[in-house]
Amino acid sequence: MTRTLRERHAGAMVRLRDDEDVWVATADGEGAPCLVPLSFWWDGQELWLATRRTNPTGRNLEASGRVRLSLGHTRDLVLIDGTARVVEFARLPHGVGDAFAAKAVWDPRGDGPSYAFYAVRPQWVQAWGTVTEMRDRDLMKEGVWLF
Repeated sequence: MTRTLRERHAGAMVRLRDDEDVWVATADGEGAPCLVPLSFWWDGQELWLATRRTNPTGRNLEASGRVRLSLGHTRDLVLIDGTARVVEFARLPHGVGDAFAAKAVWDPRGDGPSYAFYAVRPQWVQAWGTVTEMRDRDLMKEGVWLF
């Protein structure tokens, strides 16, 4: 059964709200890929990630700001291309750190200054299902929802 755009959007919102982890794909300046799972929290506009600034993901996010995220499994997938910005603990918007810690059951603020938060703003979002949903996968383009 093929879901409507609204049904796909609703499913994507459930994943963003309820999933605990997301696959995070970045690349370094030479194009070497890095793919890791990270905990995340969705505030309704941005996905919040936390990782060490010195590991490949942190370095790549800070260098280019480009990231691809994947939630779900191959027959129910939300794919997000976004732009990331680093946010120091002291500059976190009110409530972000606590909300992230509550969802992730881990608070990176307690693990020292080598960690930072990264706010990812979606620019392109697709909802993938089975082969019947190959067409019309886009939910967002250029940061704008399509309905």
